Amino acid sequence: MTRVKERRTALRHPKESGDMTRAAGNRGGVPVRPEVEKVLNSIRPALQADGGDVELVDIDGGVVKVRLLGACGGCPMATMTLKGGIEAALKERIPAVERVESV
Repeated sequence: MTRVKERRTALRHPKESGDMTRAAGNRGGVPVRPEVEKVLNSIRPALQADGGDVELVDIDGGVVKVRLLGACGGCPMATMTLKGGIEAALKERIPAVERVESV
C-alpha cells in the first residue's frame, strides 16, 4: 500500500477500539473533550507521518474547533484533510459532532 493510501486509511478508520456513541460518554448529545482527544490521537500518527499535526482548540455544541499544525497548516490539501479525514473520523466515532472547523 502506498503512503497516501495508508494515510487515507488511517484517517478514515481509526485503529482504536471502543464505541464512543454510548450515552455514558456523550452528555446530552454534546461531544466530550476526552472522546474527541481519543479520536484525534488515533489519527495523529497519519498526520505526523507527513510532517503535520492537529490540536483541539475548543468544542462549541456539536462544532469541534481544531488547529492544523506543521505541514498541515499551510498545505493546499488541508481542507480535504480537515473534512475528509478529521471530520469524517470524528463523526463516525462521535455522532454528536456536527462539523469540524479550522481556527
